[in-house]
Amino acid sequence: MSFQNNPGQGWGSGATGPGAGSQVTARPTAEASASFLTHAFTWMFAGLLLSAGVALLVQGSQSLQTFAQTAFLPVIIGQLVLVIAIGWGISRIGATVALGLFFIYAASIGLTVGLIIAVAYSTETAASAFLTASGMFGVAALYGATTKRSLAGIGGFLTMGLIGLLIALVVNAFLGSDTFSYVLSIIGVVLFTVLTAYDVQRISVGQLVTRTGSVEKAAVLGALRLYLDFINLFLFLLRLFGGRR
Repeated sequence: MSFQNNPGQGWGSGATGPGAGSQVTARPTAEASASFLTHAFTWMFAGLLLSAGVALLVQGSQSLQTFAQTAFLPVIIGQLVLVIAIGWGISRIGATVALGLFFIYAASIGLTVGLIIAVAYSTETAASAFLTASGMFGVAALYGATTKRSLAGIGGFLTMGLIGLLIALVVNAFLGSDTFSYVLSIIGVVLFTVLTAYDVQRISVGQLVTRTGSVEKAAVLGALRLYLDFINLFLFLLRLFGGRR
């Protein structure tokens, strides 16, 4: 898939010189915004398909489930490393390398999610959570792409909310409170729904392109952000729906 961007067709003004086709220095037009979203969503959906495929393989294979259980902690640590490598190192690594790391991450998520569903949830519950997450994600993404209201001001609150949610989840891992877990799941659903709209708007207005200086890298980073929003929304809905085996 090509990520070439012609400044003369998508921007009020653009960079010139070698490699300027993927460099941006001005606010995008509506055409460019749509292109940014298309690129990011394309890779995000590809990542989700890969995760779903791996998850299905895990659910149908006892050997893969055993492997996932044995390597669960190292895989979780590896996932954190991959997210950091892509998110913080995007300016230092190439777009192709970043995309490869993203697909490795998506495959590893499929491994862990497949194990979680196989051990703790019914197929019907997982399907219901997935469909609900898809609907909520779609509505939030549409709002983020079409609203004229700037969502930039809520970025700090969302960051604090994520930190607070993470701390609360760690605390509840020791408390083991079902009621607290239910409340945290509701908060998680709300938080990642809002984050979806926020991230979609950031992508559409070209913030990620400006940050990375490259349409290709911005597409991978945007795909990662949207992927994380959807997966977390799905997992929190899964906790809410219950249906444990």
